[in-house]
Amino acid sequence: MKLKITFIALAFLAPLNLIAQNTYVFLGSFNRDKTAEAIQVYQLDTISGKLTKTASAKNIINPSYLTVSPNGKYVYACTDTKTPNAGSISSFEFNPENKSLTFLNSQRSGGENPVYVTVHKSGKWIVNANYTEGSVSVYPLLENGEIDSIAQNFQYLDGSINKERQTRSHIHSAVFSPQFDYLFLPDLGADKIRCYAFDENQKKPLIETQNPFTKTDLEAGPRHFTFHPNQKFGYCIEEMAGQISVYKYENGSLSKIQRIATHSDKIKEGFESSDIHISPDGKFLYATNRGKENNIAIFSIDENGLLKHIGYQSTLGKHPRIFAIDETGKFLITSNVISGNVVVFKRDFKTGLLKKIAKQVKMENVSCVQIKRI
Repeated sequence: MKLKITFIALAFLAPLNLIAQNTYVFLGSFNRDKTAEAIQVYQLDTISGKLTKTASAKNIINPSYLTVSPNGKYVYACTDTKTPNAGSISSFEFNPENKSLTFLNSQRSGGENPVYVTVHKSGKWIVNANYTEGSVSVYPLLENGEIDSIAQNFQYLDGSINKERQTRSHIHSAVFSPQFDYLFLPDLGADKIRCYAFDENQKKPLIETQNPFTKTDLEAGPRHFTFHPNQKFGYCIEEMAGQISVYKYENGSLSKIQRIATHSDKIKEGFESSDIHISPDGKFLYATNRGKENNIAIFSIDENGLLKHIGYQSTLGKHPRIFAIDETGKFLITSNVISGNVVVFKRDFKTGLLKKIAKQVKMENVSCVQIKRI
């Protein structure tokens, strides 16, 4: 009987241990100086929301975007961002036990100003998007986490109608489909969402499709993209127009069903919408506005995928570039570049609204935040 009670107690405590002290927050920075910390890692207290610093890395420049491998062992960064005639992607090994973040290697990004990097679910491939020269690059990943030589690079030259910002292609993100069999590339410069099939078993995994892109509205400036957990809908935030376009999704095909503003009616121009994410339960969508508004627009999501605006939350800083939601959906963390602060919000699961908790973290020119439970 005693053994049975002990087993029940352990079974009850196991889920708590899994989510207790093993969630980490990864921050990048436009540090502009190799002697300054470029990446910082914090442990997230999943009860209080407190962030405790555990590791950092120097000797790289301007990691504008980060991603973490599926197994949590490796961190990949867009480096040498906003550096003339340069651009790279870099790999690091993260060891939570000895609280270390160790540089592994770098590869040329295949284009100037890399701004987004993502890893295939298999952990065998990495893809980065280059903004200035409008290109996408694909690399194999080695078993030790290092990035191998480039396997594919596609560059685009077409632009759109805005003579100041759309003289040529500007790829701003690279997002895998829910089944990881397609890759979508929002192109701010060309007002397109480009698409390739992705075959992880090929030496050149990007494969052209019969429908290589979806046109957006002119001067939309598509930036970031996300899929609904039910895999039926896709959502693209448009930086220049300050809108979100909603699409039905099926087998690599997007069909627009809605377009809705991220900004308030008071703001008529100068939109700088940036990032977009959906809560794990699929009930709420969040989108950040920069520039004249520094806030998070909050939307409810209907069963048909359509959005309904329900409120705004100030990011409590200036220029929110990237934000992230943890895997449980309890926390939303945003990075404010100009004010250099990172703010932890607690999500209300029923209303979707946000409330600041815990103490802010300061990091000069903080560019990116990612959350990973390890």
